[in-house]
Amino acid sequence: MSKTREIHLVRRPNGILALADFSVAEANVPATGDGEVKVQTLIMSVDPYMRTRLNADQALNAPLLGGGIGRVVESRNPKFQEGQLVRQGVGFREVHVTDGKALSPLVRDPALPLSVYMHALGGTGITAYGGLLEIGKLKDGEQVVVSTAGGAVGSVVAQIAKIKGCHVVGLTGTDEKAAWLRDVARLDAVINYKTQNLPDALKAAAPKGIDVYFENVGGAQLDAALPLMNVHGRVPVCGMISTYNGGGEGVRNLFNMIYKRVRMEGFVATDFAHLNAAFVSDMTGWLKAGKIKYEETVLNGFERAPEALIGLFEGKNTGKMLIHVAD
Repeated sequence: MSKTREIHLVRRPNGILALADFSVAEANVPATGDGEVKVQTLIMSVDPYMRTRLNADQALNAPLLGGGIGRVVESRNPKFQEGQLVRQGVGFREVHVTDGKALSPLVRDPALPLSVYMHALGGTGITAYGGLLEIGKLKDGEQVVVSTAGGAVGSVVAQIAKIKGCHVVGLTGTDEKAAWLRDVARLDAVINYKTQNLPDALKAAAPKGIDVYFENVGGAQLDAALPLMNVHGRVPVCGMISTYNGGGEGVRNLFNMIYKRVRMEGFVATDFAHLNAAFVSDMTGWLKAGKIKYEETVLNGFERAPEALIGLFEGKNTGKMLIHVAD
């Protein structure tokens, strides 16, 4: 029986994540039975939402919940062929045997790198697309502010809004990310919330107010945006990363939602399955035309997954955080 490796959670995190919360465990790979496939992991996706699962949903001493792209190396299931690329949601495992229910075939455009199917053409991309266009009900030419604009979701949100002719302000926490958003993504204004007075800078950058504030952070950033919301503004809530490690800042300006008749709505990527065909068509076209730019932070080596997850909350990623496992 062959061996594989898995990333396990070995203790519940106490606030900020630590390497000691995780382990790289050896496991057996069972024989492939009837109706099953054996898959080798190629790329793993590391995302902020994973932190919230570690408090309760994630079992201890079991593969870390997460997704990625793999290649079928053995198949006894007629739905899958050897050599086929698949999206997988089977946890962080190098090699695994499955009945295929957690797999979906990946049809790749040969003009695009495989890694884009983990962000712009993956879960973060559909999250941005559906969150902005369906939940945010974006109209061409509106005033848009995006928190965590240098991240995997926020950067796509900001660029879709630019494609739609909007005035777009991005919030980020480093000068390097601010430069990329300004010079490459071509946002109208970029604010480093760590070095600038956020309420004053945001008011200056959004002189016509805010029609859509795409929320990834919460806390002080939400508090700064709410007083500037226009009547019937929308706040799609994708994340609240400021609270994921415990604590976080309180929000005092929610009363602005009342008289501005602001709509705030949370969502998850799976809400947008009905948009998938339109999303794939639009995003593929935008990527190939150079209208959507992206950056990736890729760590080489399966065992570096805990380091990558911790790094997300220390701002060590630019764009999408990925783990390269195999070619």
